[in-house]
Amino acid sequence: MDMAAQLKRGISRQFSKGSFRKSGKFSFKRQNSLDPRRNNLRFSFGRQSSLDPIRRNPSIESGELTVPENLDSTMQLLFMACKGDVMGVQDLLDEGIDVNSIDLDGRTALHIAACEGHVEVAKLLLSRKANIDARDRWGSTAAADAKYYGNAEVYKILKAHGAKVPKVRKTPMAVANPREVPEYELNPLELQIRKSDGISKGSYQVAKWNGTKVSVKILDKDSYTDPECINAFKHELTLLEKVRHPNVVQFVGAVTQNIPMMIVSEYHPRGDLGTYLQKKGRLSPSKALRFALDIARGMNYLHECKPDPIIHCNLKPKNILLDNGGRLKVAGFGLISLSKISPDKAKLVQKEGVDRSSPYVAPEIYKDEIFDRNVDIYSFGLVLYEMMEGTPPFSTKSPQEAARLMCLEGQRPAFKSKSKYPPELRELIEECWDPEAFVRPTFSEVIVRMNKIFANCSKQGWLKDTFKLPWL
Repeated sequence: MDMAAQLKRGISRQFSKGSFRKSGKFSFKRQNSLDPRRNNLRFSFGRQSSLDPIRRNPSIESGELTVPENLDSTMQLLFMACKGDVMGVQDLLDEGIDVNSIDLDGRTALHIAACEGHVEVAKLLLSRKANIDARDRWGSTAAADAKYYGNAEVYKILKAHGAKVPKVRKTPMAVANPREVPEYELNPLELQIRKSDGISKGSYQVAKWNGTKVSVKILDKDSYTDPECINAFKHELTLLEKVRHPNVVQFVGAVTQNIPMMIVSEYHPRGDLGTYLQKKGRLSPSKALRFALDIARGMNYLHECKPDPIIHCNLKPKNILLDNGGRLKVAGFGLISLSKISPDKAKLVQKEGVDRSSPYVAPEIYKDEIFDRNVDIYSFGLVLYEMMEGTPPFSTKSPQEAARLMCLEGQRPAFKSKSKYPPELRELIEECWDPEAFVRPTFSEVIVRMNKIFANCSKQGWLKDTFKLPWL
């Protein structure tokens, strides 16, 4: 049935204060322009999730509805369910529209009918095999919505069909008003995590989100009563949410309103740089330069974030990922809690928060001193050294001993492959790992210098396997 036919059937009620959003969702606007909620409405039709504590404005209750233009089939179905138009719903279903179609918030026509208390619409939807247990993005079912809004008859019908009201355990980040649910919130039912993989505390694991492989970090079940763990989760989530750069791992979304809470980011099937170097050994000069520029660009972006720079504090090959195109992406930032001393200075909140057995840790962090962004430059120098030499610094010693030699005794690993790379690169590495932080260059300076090194080496024939870099 087209729009004209619908209008002929007498659909004359109008949303006098409605608006059609670009997202394809029809939203209510309250008549009171002073209402602080007016500019933050999220919902499609009528009453919403049973988690919604705000009843619909009486002025909207008495308002009239009309079919907005350009609605897709799903939104037409939800609209008719909201109106209680049994014939309209039936016509759309007869045309082949899926009875379990959902809007952007995961809500079905049965959710809407349950919220509005439209008994006949609910019966029709159930007779057409509507999913009685479908949950929206907040975990609410049609039965939960019917119960919350006091629609007893619809609730009894749903119960008779076997519906159960889900018990929702609140998370430490649960919001009182669903209108405050973050835009990044994902429906946990869309995430498929193999139970055989187990849950590793504090680490990411592979999962599928709507058929796409992603990396998921699951908050350990014992962490929900630990304020430090919750704050660390929030801190990492806050940083991931705001960063956008080709050389920084991409944030997909998170689950914060359901347990377990999760952070979801893009998946990199090629693994991390550490594993790559273990297999490949020493990299060619051109590849090492290209990889180093990727890292430097990602780190420079983090360091230049406003209003505060993001200091990684744990930059190492294991926290640098390879995408399918061979590009490197910085990951693993935001995991260490810092206390801000000044706009550019910080200190560890907990000394135990850093792995001092890592040979890439900067002396300032190792000694629990006040530090700045230059700690990441130090780590970058050692990562670049490993790419050029093919082995970690002081590889014949344990990581703990290597860290002690460099941070407490001031020793640095020897350059062995002297004829394999340009001397300017060695000079840059030595400046990066200088014991004095103020001597180390910034990442913006590193990028400029590495571009010059590449250009000069190409002219002098240093890079026999040279290929043109897309950004030069």
